[in-house]
Amino acid sequence: MPSTTNGTNGTNGTNGTSVTKSANTTNAHDASNLDVSEKTRLKWAAEPKEHVVPPVLDLTVDNITQNVVLVNSNVAGKPRLQYIITELIKASHDFVRKVELKFDEWESACEFLTSVGQISDDVRHEMVLLSDILGISALVDSISYPHQPGATESSVLGPFHDENAHVIGTGDSIASEGTFGECTLVRGHIRDVKGNGVAKALIDVWETDGNGVYDLEYADKEGPDCRGKLWSEQDGSYAFKCVRPVPYPISNDGPVGELLRTLNRHWYRPAHMHFMVLHPEYNKLVTALYSRDSKYVESDTVFGVKKSLMVDYIFTVDDELVKKYGLKTFKKQVDGVEKKGFWLLEFDFVLVKESVEPPRKTHD
Repeated sequence: MPSTTNGTNGTNGTNGTSVTKSANTTNAHDASNLDVSEKTRLKWAAEPKEHVVPPVLDLTVDNITQNVVLVNSNVAGKPRLQYIITELIKASHDFVRKVELKFDEWESACEFLTSVGQISDDVRHEMVLLSDILGISALVDSISYPHQPGATESSVLGPFHDENAHVIGTGDSIASEGTFGECTLVRGHIRDVKGNGVAKALIDVWETDGNGVYDLEYADKEGPDCRGKLWSEQDGSYAFKCVRPVPYPISNDGPVGELLRTLNRHWYRPAHMHFMVLHPEYNKLVTALYSRDSKYVESDTVFGVKKSLMVDYIFTVDDELVKKYGLKTFKKQVDGVEKKGFWLLEFDFVLVKESVEPPRKTHD
């Protein structure tokens, strides 16, 4: 049995005594035949060297935060992590004190977060979804990618980006043959802040199909759909075919959906298309374009919409473009007249030169 002592080399037990950590050469991997007390001793022996702080046994609402910060103040060589954990402790303790959180509420919160983890997998990221609907993702995005004058603004990445996307040529389609949705041509330029075209920028684009479903959400999907990668031309131009995006609900059959119902909030995102633009000489751009006339554009459940990213899809009748890009036209009533055409979206993305990231905050 481990011996108890009042020396300074021990670690505090639940009864306020200290437990001496004795050295032992027994292999912890051979612990299956040991009794519980011996397994416990081996566990203690494997613990990292403890950060010794003055003991505080009478913890109260007023002094516990200072003690917890002190106990967690030995993150050697990692000032950023030290700063984050310290501020997290302070902010979370202040929150608990401010709302006077009771045990049953704490227990419910723990059960909720546990359920968020349990429903998540390699496709469904419920924790990201929780961050989204609380506006944390949008806040982190704005901090990570502050708007530069003249440049395209960023927007939330979302949970459905996937590196497994086909590389397509200029004018090709990111949608597979037969994918449901209205034919759309997207074109424009990748430019710098001076208006010059940026050649050989990699444009990674993804969206839902016309049913508002991402390819990753289909259990029987045969491959990437409504996503693709293409390179800008020498003059910075780009063009691709797709289906027009539509509003869609985020996953709402889990704990995040239940939270939204409790808060009397909807779970819809406006019609949008995601973009990631990469070039070795420019800062990475992660953004999205939102249909101006879409439902929910003013109440996006994940707070991703920005005015500068709102765009107009123009119903277009143009036989030359139809022939050039092989567009599949559809019929639509325009001013009381039935016409055959397609949707056209034109947008220029503006990049800023790559810059050195300033040092991350490590203290107030």
